[in-house]
Amino acid sequence: MSQANTEPLRFAPWLILLGALTAIGPLSIDMYLPSFVILTQQMGAGIQLSLASFFIGMAMGQVLYGSLSDRFGRKIPLLVGLSLFVIASLACSFASTMNELIMGRFVQGFGGCAGMVISRAIVRDRCSPTQVAQAFSMLILVMGLAPILAPLAGSWLLVAYGWQSIFWFKSAFAFLCLMAVYMTLAETHHDRSRPLKLKKVMSSYWQLLGNRTFMGYTLASGLPFSGMFAYIAGSPHVLIELQHLSPTQYSWVFGANAFGFIAASQLNAYLLRRGFSMLRLLHNTLWLPAIVSSCLLAIELAGINSLSLLLIGFFSYIASLGFISPNAGAAAMANQGHQAGTASALMGVLQFSLAALIGAILGAWHSDSALATLSLMAVCGVGGLLWHRLVLPKHLIIHG
Repeated sequence: MSQANTEPLRFAPWLILLGALTAIGPLSIDMYLPSFVILTQQMGAGIQLSLASFFIGMAMGQVLYGSLSDRFGRKIPLLVGLSLFVIASLACSFASTMNELIMGRFVQGFGGCAGMVISRAIVRDRCSPTQVAQAFSMLILVMGLAPILAPLAGSWLLVAYGWQSIFWFKSAFAFLCLMAVYMTLAETHHDRSRPLKLKKVMSSYWQLLGNRTFMGYTLASGLPFSGMFAYIAGSPHVLIELQHLSPTQYSWVFGANAFGFIAASQLNAYLLRRGFSMLRLLHNTLWLPAIVSSCLLAIELAGINSLSLLLIGFFSYIASLGFISPNAGAAAMANQGHQAGTASALMGVLQFSLAALIGAILGAWHSDSALATLSLMAVCGVGGLLWHRLVLPKHLIIHG
C-alpha cells in the first residue's frame, strides 16, 4: 500500500487533474440540462430516464473500477474508463431516438465514473486521513467549475451549434483528461497482492455494507446528495416550464447554486485548517438540508408560488452540501486505506443508485407542479439527518 503523504497539503498539478476527472460526472449531468425541452420535442418523452440511466451506469461501473484499481493499480482502469466515455459521448451525439440516447448515456456513466471513484482512491493513497477532508474540499473547488460553467456552455452550444455539439464537447474534454493521465499522473497503488476473485470482491463489499461507521457516514452524505440530484433532474421543469425562466436564465441560476456549493466547501477547508473538527462541522450542518427542504415542501403544499423563495431554498440546500460531502466522505474513508478503491466504489454505488432511483421516480411522477421535486428533496434531506443520528454509534457522531 502507498504511504500517505504527511506534508502540508497544497494545490498541486495532480490534485487539479483529479478535480478535472471528478468534474466529468457533473459535466455530463449539467451540460445538457438546458437542452431537455428541445430533446423532448425531437425525441419524445423520457428525457429524465436518460439521466436515470446515466446514474445506473455510474453505480454499476464503480463496482468494477473500485475492485480493478485495488488489484491492478489506479492508472490502467482510469484510462479504460475515460476511453469508454469518449466513445459513448460521440455515440450520444448521433442518437436519433430517446432509447438510443438512454443507452448511450448508460455507457457514458459506466465509463465516466472511473474518474470519480479512482480520484477518491488516489487522494486516500497520497494523503493522511486528516488531510483527506481538505483534499476533497480542494477537489470541489476544481470540479465545482463544471456545474457553474457547464449549463452556460451547454446553453450557448445548444443555440449556436445544436444539442449534438454538447456531446462533442464532452468527448473532447474527456480525451484531454485521458492524455493528461497517460502522460503525467503517477501510479499511487503498488500493492498488487489483493486477489481479484468474485467471492473475495463480494466479501469485501459485504463487509463494508455491514460496517456501521462506514455506512453511517456514507449515507449521511449520500441521502442529502441524492436530494441534489432531485433538484438537478427536476429544476428544468420547475424553473423553466413552471417559473418561465429562459434556458440562459436557468443556466445562471444553476451556476449561482454551484458557486454556493464551492464557496461552502472552501469555507469548510478553511475551518478545518483552523482546527475545527470535521465531525462537529458535519453534525451541525446536516440540519440545513433537512430544514430547507422541509420548508420548501411546506410552501408548495400551502399553494404559495414564489420564485424568490424557491431560489433561496435551492441555493441554501446545495450550498450546505459543501460542508457535508467532504467531511462525511473523509470520515467514511478514514479507516479504509487498505481497500480505498473498493470503499470509494461502494460510496459511489450507493450515492448514484439513490440518484438513479430519484431520476426514475421523477420520470414516472408526472406533475404540473413542483411537488415531486420538492417532496424528494425533503425525503433525502430529512433522511440524511435521521440516518446520521440513528445509525452511527453515539460516540462517533461528534467526537470521532
